[in-house]
Amino acid sequence: MNNERLQQLTEQWSQEYFGRPFTHRVFFNRRLTTTGGRYHLNDHHIDINPLMYTEFDLVNLRSVVLHELCHYHLHLLGRDYHHRSKDFKQLLAQVGGSRYAPATSKRRVNAKRKWRYQCTGCGVEIARQRRFNTNRYVCRRCGHHFILKN
Repeated sequence: MNNERLQQLTEQWSQEYFGRPFTHRVFFNRRLTTTGGRYHLNDHHIDINPLMYTEFDLVNLRSVVLHELCHYHLHLLGRDYHHRSKDFKQLLAQVGGSRYAPATSKRRVNAKRKWRYQCTGCGVEIARQRRFNTNRYVCRRCGHHFILKN
């Protein structure tokens, strides 16, 4: 699918689901990795992640485009277009758009490093996401200091 076909489908879905024309541009943007699409407030164009079509199907692409069209039409009508607003949630449910885009293969897994410590007194091991000063903090069970294991 190319940008011209996406433009045609977006104009068709806008008229069909919202009863209002889509008079701006919509593009595929391959730099989008963690989101399905993006509506730009300044010039009203929409970027769509091409993986929403290539990794999934046309139904998924339509639900992502409908989500962005909800932002588009609410913004142009002067109503609250944010995700948290009641207007947005109601319109999204009415047209059947997706609230969240599905995870793609490009989405990075956020694996946080675990720092492992062991108490020198009682031997209990703890795992922390943040490193701490072993000279400053002591074990709550026995009062001895920790040593860094990794």
